[in-house]
Amino acid sequence: MRVVFMGTPEFSVNALEALAAAGHEIVAVYSQPPRKSGRGQKLRPSPVHQLAQTRGWPIFTPANFRGSADVAAFAGHDADIAVVVAYGLILPQALLDLPKHGCLNIHASLLPRWRGAAPIHRAIMAGDQETGVCIMQMDAGLDTGPVRIRRSLDIGATEITAQLHDRLAFMGAEAVVDVLADLAGHACVPQVEDGSCYATKIDKSEARIDWTRSAVEIDRKIRGLSSFPGAWCMMGDQRLKVLASCLSDGAGVPGQVLQASEIACGDGSVILTTLQPAGKTAQIAEVFFQGHCLPERLD
Repeated sequence: MRVVFMGTPEFSVNALEALAAAGHEIVAVYSQPPRKSGRGQKLRPSPVHQLAQTRGWPIFTPANFRGSADVAAFAGHDADIAVVVAYGLILPQALLDLPKHGCLNIHASLLPRWRGAAPIHRAIMAGDQETGVCIMQMDAGLDTGPVRIRRSLDIGATEITAQLHDRLAFMGAEAVVDVLADLAGHACVPQVEDGSCYATKIDKSEARIDWTRSAVEIDRKIRGLSSFPGAWCMMGDQRLKVLASCLSDGAGVPGQVLQASEIACGDGSVILTTLQPAGKTAQIAEVFFQGHCLPERLD
């Protein structure tokens, strides 16, 4: 097929590579415009943009599709289908209707659960035991289109967002290739509204750990926000980002350091396994505490 691919972050890269490997013609790649990043605040193209440059695919980075010129350029690709993966822009209906077979979206949840921007984070933070990917035929709504295929997997008891992200990216790439190989055999199934919920974008303001919460809730937050933005707490005047943890059954005043890296919560305790002090690289929590005077509590 003649495919227009629309994606931005690392999650999208697997699918783009898989589509090309399956023999589809990538006629255009759309991605978010380069953003300033790093200490030098230099403009940096997205992972999808970088891959397109490496492979020589035409790359487009419109700020939006409000102008007729951008819509006309999209129409000019004469695409059989568009595949959209974490692109970051809402597409107008006029654009969705242009490819011969419309637009497909790879969404990292079992729709209708966790529609929206942060389905992987929210699934872990909510304590879901299962998640997956859906290949959805896009409509004008927010992740409301009919589903052509869904595949599921279990969420590990200590799995962090970064690990689940990689597994789902691989699963989504395989699934979209399978759908394009047999569109007629993967008919659209309308979503039901029962059980629908919205995965709001992660805000840095929700990342601070409240030790008065239960160990279960704190552990889910740590794993769900790892590695970005990263759940965090204070050790004296030092800020610690907590990247991984596991549950324990200790008891004490919330925030109390029970031993080495075990911290008391409102109910139960958590063992911190990976920490990242401000301005430094991540390290094993036990090693970090060995190099510091063990505090009485974390805040």
